[in-house]
Amino acid sequence: MKSYPKVLFVCLLVCATLATGCLANYDNESEETITAEKELRHVVLFKFNQDADPQAVKKAEDAFLGLPSKISEIKALEWGLNNSPEGLEKGFTHCYFLTFASEEDRAVYLPHPDHKAFGALLDGILADVLVFDYWANR
Repeated sequence: MKSYPKVLFVCLLVCATLATGCLANYDNESEETITAEKELRHVVLFKFNQDADPQAVKKAEDAFLGLPSKISEIKALEWGLNNSPEGLEKGFTHCYFLTFASEEDRAVYLPHPDHKAFGALLDGILADVLVFDYWANR
């Protein structure tokens, strides 16, 4: 029975050592590592002119959807048409949701010639655009 307190003491000592080591590794984690695990979201909402040619709108949709094959910095792209029953869309019909790994990747995308060529397709058919970027939190 006298060895029981010694075993308990050794177990507690091992647990405390392991916990201290885990905390030390966590505290030393760099800001760059934490940022690398997050994803940069780039949300784009379009409101097209009431009289916009449906074929021109379709051409713009297809061009946007083709950007990931031309701009490797785009990590992911989702899109969809508004279907909210709330009536709060303020005329915005199209949502494009892009993901980038870093601000540097987004900085390549924004002035990219293929992105600019896509933007030119919106001339004369786009009434308004809303862009919102954020780091995804989980």
